[in-house]
Amino acid sequence: MTSHDRPTTDAHADTDPSAGPSPASPDPGTEGAADGRQVTEAALFEAFGGVRGMVETVVPGLLFVTIFTINKDLHLSAIAALAVSLVLGVLRLIRRDTVKHAFSGVFGVAFGVVFAMMTGNAKDFYLPGMLYTLGLALAYMITTLAGVPLIGLILGPVFKENLSWRTRNPGRKKAYAKASWAWGLILFAKCAILFPLYWWADTTQLGWVLIALKIPPFLLAVYLTWVFLAKAPAPIDVFAEMEAKEKAEERRRAERETLDRVADDLGRDLVQEAAAEPQSDRPQGGRHRR
Repeated sequence: MTSHDRPTTDAHADTDPSAGPSPASPDPGTEGAADGRQVTEAALFEAFGGVRGMVETVVPGLLFVTIFTINKDLHLSAIAALAVSLVLGVLRLIRRDTVKHAFSGVFGVAFGVVFAMMTGNAKDFYLPGMLYTLGLALAYMITTLAGVPLIGLILGPVFKENLSWRTRNPGRKKAYAKASWAWGLILFAKCAILFPLYWWADTTQLGWVLIALKIPPFLLAVYLTWVFLAKAPAPIDVFAEMEAKEKAEERRRAERETLDRVADDLGRDLVQEAAAEPQSDRPQGGRHRR
């Protein structure tokens, strides 16, 4: 994904009519579309951890397969991978980054280490992650068939639209469905490559192929998601709507309180005027002289 340059004009350009027609001003619609693409790009990086998240995903597995390729020591490879994963997680916490990104990698590596230690098979270090990828691929496809695309559930809060796209923004729901299908099919294709290798290849071959398939499928899925959402209608900011409703309710409440105070003041004034009216000015009633 690349940034889109906006057309700019020189504020001090010569306005001599003989110089020919002046360049057209930027189209507001074009600027709005560019802003929408940039917002989508920023939201995707936030949701999926950005470049740092990709690096943290690759480093533990890369360290494991490198050490195991050199000395075939399962325990040393597993401990090194877990240690570097913990260090990366602690660094995220120190920098006060998202806790989700800090712990997701640690738990993934820890499951792999425990699995490999229990079975004594170094290939099992990769098995939990492979099963997770397969489950995630199925989740993307099943939720899309159910009318609730998983990518929409993930990105809805990031775009501050929550689930408004389901009923109020059909164009955006369609884009989320396309993106979820892309994620599901890409991850499923990745599993179709890795699981046969798990059975037929050795640990080193499986490890290096898995490392090679870490980033490219992910980038392809993120890019397709960006393409689909950049062309989709803008998200409905339900948080802004809630704030507007709260402010409107506060204004109505303030107006009612003001009207109540004015009515109370008028009532007190009328009572005070009636009480202060002279006795002679009051109409005579009661008995009549015969």
